[in-house]
Amino acid sequence: MARNSTDFKAVVLAGGSGERFWPLSTPQRPKQFLSVFGSSSLIRQSVARLEGLVKKEDVFIVTSRDLVDATRAELPEIPPGNIIGEPMRRDTGAAVALGVGLAGDGVVGFFSSDQLVAKPEAFREAVAKAIEIARSAPKIVTIGIKPDSPSTLFGYIDPATKKFIEKPNAEYAKKYVESGYLWNAGMFIAEAGTFRAAFAEHAPRLAPLASPETLREADLDAIYAALPRISFDFAVMEKFPAVDVVPGDFGWDDVGSYLAFDKYFPHDGDGNVALGAMKAVDSAGNIAVAKGARISLVGVKNLVVVTTGDDVLVADKASLSSIKKLFAK
Repeated sequence: MARNSTDFKAVVLAGGSGERFWPLSTPQRPKQFLSVFGSSSLIRQSVARLEGLVKKEDVFIVTSRDLVDATRAELPEIPPGNIIGEPMRRDTGAAVALGVGLAGDGVVGFFSSDQLVAKPEAFREAVAKAIEIARSAPKIVTIGIKPDSPSTLFGYIDPATKKFIEKPNAEYAKKYVESGYLWNAGMFIAEAGTFRAAFAEHAPRLAPLASPETLREADLDAIYAALPRISFDFAVMEKFPAVDVVPGDFGWDDVGSYLAFDKYFPHDGDGNVALGAMKAVDSAGNIAVAKGARISLVGVKNLVVVTTGDDVLVADKASLSSIKKLFAK
C-alpha cells in the first residue's frame, strides 16, 4: 500500500455555507468547524484521516475567503500558504480547478471537509488503491461508497459503466442499490496533468484556475467573476471518458442534516435525542440540542429544536431541507 507517497497531494474542499446545521453552524462557522460528531471538528477529522498518505506540507485547503483565518487557526499544522480562499462561491468545478493549480504536480486527491468516516484505515486503503491507479494511467479515479440503504440524498455511480447519476427519487434509488450502484461521495484522484487536460477539454472556462502559472499572476477576483457556477460532476466527470471507480466500505456518512443526530446519539424511551438541558412531556421522536436556553417539549412529535446563545430553530423533521430558505435573499 502506498503511504506518504512523495508525489501525492491532498486538497480538502471546505467552502461550506453553514445553512444545513444552522444555528449550530453559521456562515462565519459552518459545518466543517462543528465538533458535535466526535471530539474534534469535522475538518480536523478530514485532515487527520489522511495521515500516512500525505505529508502535512502537501495538504491544501480550498475554502471561502472569509474563512481563511478561521481555517488556519483550526489547522495550525498546515502551512498558511496552503490554505486559500475563493473570492466568491462557484461550486465544486472552480474549487477543484483551483486545488489543482495550488497542488502543482503529482497525483492530486480531492476530499470533503465535512464528512464522517468510521473506519479511517479502510478509507486509507481505498485512497491508496486510487492513487496507484491514477499514477499508472491517465484516469480520474473516484471512490464509490457501498450503500447501506436506498437514499435520495446522494448521487450514484454505476461501477460497470462508470456513469454518474444525479440524486434519484425513491423508486430509482432502490433499483440502483439492488443493481450494485455506489454512492458518489465526491472524492476524486488523478495526476494533476490529467485534471488539467480534462478541464481544458470539457470545461475550458475553468481551466485557467488549474494552472500554477496563472495563479501566480492572476487576480482571482477577476477570474471568478467570469466563471460559471457548476459542480465538478457536471463540468467534467459526466463527460470525461477515462474514469475508474474504487469501491469503499469504511463507514462513510455525509451527515447532511439534523437527521444525523438520530443515527449518532442515544434516544430516550420515547425516541427523543437530547443534547444539553431538555425535558420532554408526552413528546416523541424529537431532536433537541440545547446549546443556549433549556428546551422543554410538551405534546409534540418529530421536531428539531435547537437553541444557541443568539438563535432558536424549530423545524419539522420532514421539512429540514427547507432550512436554506431562511437564508434566501
